[in-house]
Amino acid sequence: MEIVVAGHICLDVIPKWPAGSLEALQPGTMVVMDGISFATGGAVSNTGIALRRLGFQPILVGRIGSDHFGEIVQRIYAEEGIDGQYLAVCPGETTSYTIVLSPPGSDRAFLHYPGTNDCFSSWDVDFSTLPKGLFHFGYPPLMANMYQDGGRQLVDLFQRAKAAGMVTSLDMAMPDPDSPAGQASWRDILAAVLPFVDVFLPSIDELLYMLGRIGPVTSLAMVEEVAEEALAMGAGAIGIKLGDQGLYLQTGPQGDGLLGPGWGNRQLTAACFVVDVQGTTGAGDSTIAGFLAGIAEKQSPEETLTWAVAVGAHCVEMLSATEGIPPLSQVQERIGEGWARRPLSLDCPRWRVGEGNLLVGPRDMKG
Repeated sequence: MEIVVAGHICLDVIPKWPAGSLEALQPGTMVVMDGISFATGGAVSNTGIALRRLGFQPILVGRIGSDHFGEIVQRIYAEEGIDGQYLAVCPGETTSYTIVLSPPGSDRAFLHYPGTNDCFSSWDVDFSTLPKGLFHFGYPPLMANMYQDGGRQLVDLFQRAKAAGMVTSLDMAMPDPDSPAGQASWRDILAAVLPFVDVFLPSIDELLYMLGRIGPVTSLAMVEEVAEEALAMGAGAIGIKLGDQGLYLQTGPQGDGLLGPGWGNRQLTAACFVVDVQGTTGAGDSTIAGFLAGIAEKQSPEETLTWAVAVGAHCVEMLSATEGIPPLSQVQERIGEGWARRPLSLDCPRWRVGEGNLLVGPRDMKG
């Protein structure tokens, strides 16, 4: 199955900070850096490049400017073996960028410009030119056209994707609560778009925020509550990223028809694998890449969840978003060697251990 990844693209500009802290940035002062590096960011880059490193040939769709930053994005994609023919290069517009200020041993700060992402419209995706397959869209809260006017363009995009015969997937991002994105009525937007979403893949924090709920989450029963709400809005399946607690999956009765045999009425949780965590940049996007890989390869829910958390685990073993992602065959080999999982700290009294050491929930109806 072909995989299309569309949505938010940006360029990370990372000065190499040799020593000191952010407190050195004072009016009238100069802080000497030790070089600079560039990396692509956003859902399109992180999930797309992770898929490419796993061995797939994803089609990436997004907007960049006809500027130097846009040229760097295209060059990085080319170095990863990704054809950028579906990128919209927009004359006179500025590519989205983030300046990452990361002193050693100190919290990071970010200077972000949304640029071309705010101009992205549903018609930037021409489904007549794309092969039928899996359509994944990421980060609408960071793209103004996608959340303005009640999410009208986001809904239109997913309606057209379904009409084109795509299996659809949606990822979110956490908006700044004080920004226009943070003030948008996300519950209403979700209610409008989820009937056209086959697989909804938010983090637990994003979902709680968008549904107007308050954490912290202490049990899988609490995760189930918000999953049920999203399914009731029309999503075919929901995979909730739980950070270091793993990945939760719940599907409706239509799962078999959407994703294949064994996907209907499932409730599973995959705990994370044990690794030496170096950084969490891109962990959620890489986890999604593993999940999409499982769907594209027509794997069972158990195998798909396992691939997802395994790819996420490889990601966090390196500082950058995609550097640690190996070919899928190496991921499978490591799993097959008995890779240990982290114990779950969430309460789960009604869950049992099932196939592949996944946790099986009380609502699971396999067989």
